[in-house]
Amino acid sequence: MRFFKRMTLLGAAAATLLGGSVLTQAAEELSGDLNIFLDTSNPAPRAAMEGMIERFQKMHPDVNIKTTIIDSEGYKTQIRNFLSANPPDVVTWFAGNRMKPYVETGLFEDVSVLWQGELAEELASTRKAMTIDGKQWGIPYSFYQWGVYYREDIYKELGLTEPKNWDEFKANCQKIIDSGRKCFSIGTKFLWTAAGWFDYLDLRQNGYEFHMDLTDGKISWEDQRVRDVFALWRELIDMGAFVDNHAAYSWQEALPFMVKGEAAGYLLGNFIVPPLREAGLTDDKLGFYQFPEIVAGIPLAEDAPTNSFHVPSGAKNKENALAFLAYVADADNQSILSEQLGQLAVNSKSKVPDDKFMETGFEMLGNAYALAQFFDRDAPSEMARIGMEGFQEFMVKPDNLDRILARLERARQRIY
Repeated sequence: MRFFKRMTLLGAAAATLLGGSVLTQAAEELSGDLNIFLDTSNPAPRAAMEGMIERFQKMHPDVNIKTTIIDSEGYKTQIRNFLSANPPDVVTWFAGNRMKPYVETGLFEDVSVLWQGELAEELASTRKAMTIDGKQWGIPYSFYQWGVYYREDIYKELGLTEPKNWDEFKANCQKIIDSGRKCFSIGTKFLWTAAGWFDYLDLRQNGYEFHMDLTDGKISWEDQRVRDVFALWRELIDMGAFVDNHAAYSWQEALPFMVKGEAAGYLLGNFIVPPLREAGLTDDKLGFYQFPEIVAGIPLAEDAPTNSFHVPSGAKNKENALAFLAYVADADNQSILSEQLGQLAVNSKSKVPDDKFMETGFEMLGNAYALAQFFDRDAPSEMARIGMEGFQEFMVKPDNLDRILARLERARQRIY
């Protein structure tokens, strides 16, 4: 497999880490132990992960692999404990600011040795998301796109085309409203869906670096540039763009508005596609477009929550762990994972499943300026909760903006 050739080519770079023995052994034979912790307890992702580990095991039969699977919610509460005391060799986690606390406290290993040459080019779309202080701290294995899923048949009926800028976006929306429909369905009962709107409006108005600084606590929530984002959002609210009573619905409960044609679109992740198909919307009725440009010249970054593998700094078998991460990154392996997980492979040389939405998403994310990880991953958990409560409140009561921003600013000063 390409994996062995690539690892051999990286031999010189690896000399700075563990004396180069990682790549030497990976290109030849591995032995000893490998202890892997996974948070993929649901049946489909669990089977995909176990299949990948089995493939690696067949390549290296002398490695004794032990896999521990923890349900995802329990994993989130336990990870700091098991990273600190008797850590495994490999763990699953997330890119971006979600990995930052474990990098800053020295609990994740620097794996920059793997981010060189051909492999670095193949994983380039997620490099920013995996980088802190100029170093890479894990290997991504899957992500998925966010964007606007829309009723293509309704757009054709109204003579609309996919918008490329904010003016076209609003003009489309007005025509949809004039036809007696809502522009967008949304269910904000569980808050996070509103964060998708904030993310995209901020990414398009102020840019990726500003958005990351905001979620990292470096910018006041009462900054005029933040107010500008809410002003854009209010334009849509005042138009009546969103379905009524959205705070009473989960994202799934808001799907019927789109299915019945009472709303023409939905800003969400690609996981929306299977339930829409199951509800009877065929692909000739469904379309997808990238959230349009707002400020000309600002590079288009995307929300693309990225799942990743990491090596704890206290791992006992780092050579085996790095070899496993290199296999995780391999294009052939990620092609298999993509098909099994129903998510996009990060490696640009991987095969994309025969699905128009995944093909479009793969191209869009591959060309993105940078990838944000979604508000509740990019911000600390407490700040994310308070922020998303504010987003939902704003969508219902936009006149409360000053109070909302003051509350978020007090939280920023306390939490960070």
